Amino acid sequence: MAQTQDFVLGEAIRTLDDRYRVSLPAEMVEPLAAAGEECILAKERPGCLSLWDARTWQAKLDAGVDLVRSKMRAGRLEGRVEELQLLGRLLSTRHKRVQLAGRGRLVIAEGFREFLGVEPGGDVTIVGAALCIEIWNPSRWLTYLEERIPEFRSLLDRLSS
Repeated sequence: MAQTQDFVLGEAIRTLDDRYRVSLPAEMVEPLAAAGEECILAKERPGCLSLWDARTWQAKLDAGVDLVRSKMRAGRLEGRVEELQLLGRLLSTRHKRVQLAGRGRLVIAEGFREFLGVEPGGDVTIVGAALCIEIWNPSRWLTYLEERIPEFRSLLDRLSS
């Protein structure tokens, strides 16, 4: 995903099949990866997973982790064991490398299924989130949207000024 990429935008309803596969809209997948290329599936917030270009995700993650490691070596994180353990737990479980099959089909990995909270045969809402694709439990998406939509105008004004 290049910095000059077009935004990934749109909203679609899809159904999880009996093997936890979902077909993502081609126009959303195209900016992230071709079939067979790796992406990163990440747990974002309860009821929401996101799909990222693997190179971009890994570069940002590596930069952050390298900074934490250098602070540890320099002794700047003394007394922050609980925070480091929390970071380790989240790093261990938050994301997973995945590949898209033909027609933008994604298998929701075990451990991510429960976080999404949608059973086979259930619908998911696919949302273009500018830099990634989000896969939402529909009821969680509606709640999130109800809370955030009033902020739209001021957010657009802040980001565009």
